[in-house]
Amino acid sequence: MAPAWTDKFIRYPTIVLAFCLLLVMVLSAGLGKLYFRGDYRIFFSEDNPQLLAFEQMQYEFNKSDNMLIGIAPRDRKIFTPERLELIRRYTEAAWQTPYSTRVDSITNYQHTEAVADDLLVADLVPAEQPLTAVEIARIQAVALNEPLLRNRLIAADGAVAAINITLQLPEQNQHQEVLDVWQAVTAISAQLQQEFPDVDFYHTGIIAMNYAFASEAEQDVKKLVPLMFLAILLVLGWLLRSVWASLATFVVIITSLLSTLGIAGWLGIFMSTATVNVPTILMTLAVADSVHIIASMQFALAKGYQKSAAVSYSLQRNLMPVLITSVTTAIGFLTLNFSEVPILRDLGNLTAIGVMLACLYSLVLLPILLLWLPMRPVTDARQHTVIQHLATWVIGRQQLLRWSFSGLVLLCLGLLTLNQINDEPNEYFAPATEFRQANDFMEQHLSGFTLIDFALDSGQPSGVNEPQFLSAVAAFSNWLLQQPEVMHVNTLTDIMKRLNKNMHQDDPAFYRLPESREEAAQYLLMYEMSLPFGLDLNHQLNIDKSATKLTATLYNLGSKELTNLESRAYQFIEQHYPQYQLAAASAGLMFAHIGERNMASMLKTLPLALILISVILIFSLGSLKLGLISLIPNLVPAIVGFGVWGLMIGEINLALSVVAGMSLGIIVDDTVHFLAKYKHARSEGLATERAVSYAFHSVGRALCITTLVLVCGFGVLIFSGFRLNSDMGLLTAMIILIALIVDLLFLPACLLHLDKDKDKSHVEETA
Repeated sequence: MAPAWTDKFIRYPTIVLAFCLLLVMVLSAGLGKLYFRGDYRIFFSEDNPQLLAFEQMQYEFNKSDNMLIGIAPRDRKIFTPERLELIRRYTEAAWQTPYSTRVDSITNYQHTEAVADDLLVADLVPAEQPLTAVEIARIQAVALNEPLLRNRLIAADGAVAAINITLQLPEQNQHQEVLDVWQAVTAISAQLQQEFPDVDFYHTGIIAMNYAFASEAEQDVKKLVPLMFLAILLVLGWLLRSVWASLATFVVIITSLLSTLGIAGWLGIFMSTATVNVPTILMTLAVADSVHIIASMQFALAKGYQKSAAVSYSLQRNLMPVLITSVTTAIGFLTLNFSEVPILRDLGNLTAIGVMLACLYSLVLLPILLLWLPMRPVTDARQHTVIQHLATWVIGRQQLLRWSFSGLVLLCLGLLTLNQINDEPNEYFAPATEFRQANDFMEQHLSGFTLIDFALDSGQPSGVNEPQFLSAVAAFSNWLLQQPEVMHVNTLTDIMKRLNKNMHQDDPAFYRLPESREEAAQYLLMYEMSLPFGLDLNHQLNIDKSATKLTATLYNLGSKELTNLESRAYQFIEQHYPQYQLAAASAGLMFAHIGERNMASMLKTLPLALILISVILIFSLGSLKLGLISLIPNLVPAIVGFGVWGLMIGEINLALSVVAGMSLGIIVDDTVHFLAKYKHARSEGLATERAVSYAFHSVGRALCITTLVLVCGFGVLIFSGFRLNSDMGLLTAMIILIALIVDLLFLPACLLHLDKDKDKSHVEETA
């Protein structure tokens, strides 16, 4: 018998339908409040120590958000009158970029030289002077020998140049601000591209990365969600053999999506590169509940039940399993609340909410639809035969299966050690994306995307003028340049050396640091007074000149390499200059630390989720033994999945650190349904082997359907241009598929060994 309240729902379908429609309308009204954010700061909590250090660095030395434009002539020649004119014009136009505070290039580089007793500071490429061969030769010699330019704004071989635009966003609507900057810069590039068709333009930097986050997420919504809808409809129509069953499931999916995203709007949760996956994941999970209810109804119709009786039969068999699987799935996603990444917490919370709403609509709305739609019994003798043959094969080879899977688990436990936590923001994007291509090109030909800002504090006002402090800065700069990870170092000491040479009639012998505090202060004052607006030293000196910032440009490194370099830098200062204080910060460092911290927090949470889910299963199944046995199919898929991943790829990034907890809640579904049918058979007097056979017969088809839909759903994410999403989709799909194999092969073999009861007599199946 079905519970009394389900009979009432079936008896009053119009009232139930009206209630569901009203609920969907109220919740979906929040859709209008949804908005999108794509900036990199959404990956970090407000109290994240690396974010706080980064913000302090930007507060002290001005913000360093930037757009870096690579200018690459196809003949690899920058130093021609046309190319220098192109860079000069682009530099001037870049000042009109919204929120720009500084523009640097080789053309407006403030070159200094001695003229009699005066210091002359002027653009390296003057606008009013014709570029003769002699002048171009002078410009080339200066640019290629100036440490502040070479390998930063001009390649050492003179083949590629760059323009760096520094910006200060108001941060009132970062998505729109980033879009404004991107459109302004790319418009300049497009205009000049028409005039200089033999030159290619590349766009990178922090703002470009923010735009890439947003644009790739937008592409995922446009591409993956429709693809997922199509995949679900085709798979369900094929496997359920019913267009009407697919339509009913489609209604449950739509209502679940609208309600969940509406709640997101009401709660003020914004859409991001992580939460744009909610529709795809939720579509997949919403299908699972519906499939079990529809499959059981079709099973009952095939046995001769009337439609209302078949719906009642299905609810009786599936009410508790559907409720339990929804709760355990929600628990799995709720573990993301222990993530260090706010948008992953949003992903977990929204998906958990959506799963419970899908459960509600599957148990309340779906039965009404099934009553009204012209559902027919579906029999597939071939599929039934395959399931029965599989059950017989498993029962006959239970010992071989137990030993084989046990050996596989031990092997994969060893393979787990091959996985290493590593995050590289550049590789968050697929190689085909514009941002990734621009970064790869610039790293190969000029300058890397990854930076670390180091602030060295003298501890006293105007301390940067002290010869001892300048010597420490120079030594630290030289040490950085010797590190294999470093491409370029932008440091104040290069300016001070050049000024000292200028003030000694450009004698190369004086290309060294000033020997007295007074000289250093005088040179610095003269230089700063000669600089034009927007090209001052505020990005390198703090207000009271007690500290200076050095910027190390790095190759595109992984998180381990970045944190290792940071650690070595602190050790260098501590060992050689303990009287000075060093601080390090950058967006790259923030991502490098967040991956390791996120994995550590998720590993602490996983045992708690496993215990909680196991307790729920013990109480829902009414059996301590079955609850403990359920640990096997719940743990094995993740162990095997991550073991195979270690063998195939071996890199755990930010998104993969949450897959274990997230997938745990999903793979429990098959286990619950199999054990629920098995326990039902045992309670009706069947012995272990017959109970296992009954479970295969009654739920095997539904498990295969839901798993195929789940694998297709998460597999769709593989086509995302955002690698965090594609990797998460691939590994989760692998684990879900492995879970089905475990539930159909290893779990029955374990039940036959651990729950055998020789005293029970074999009775005929009474389903």
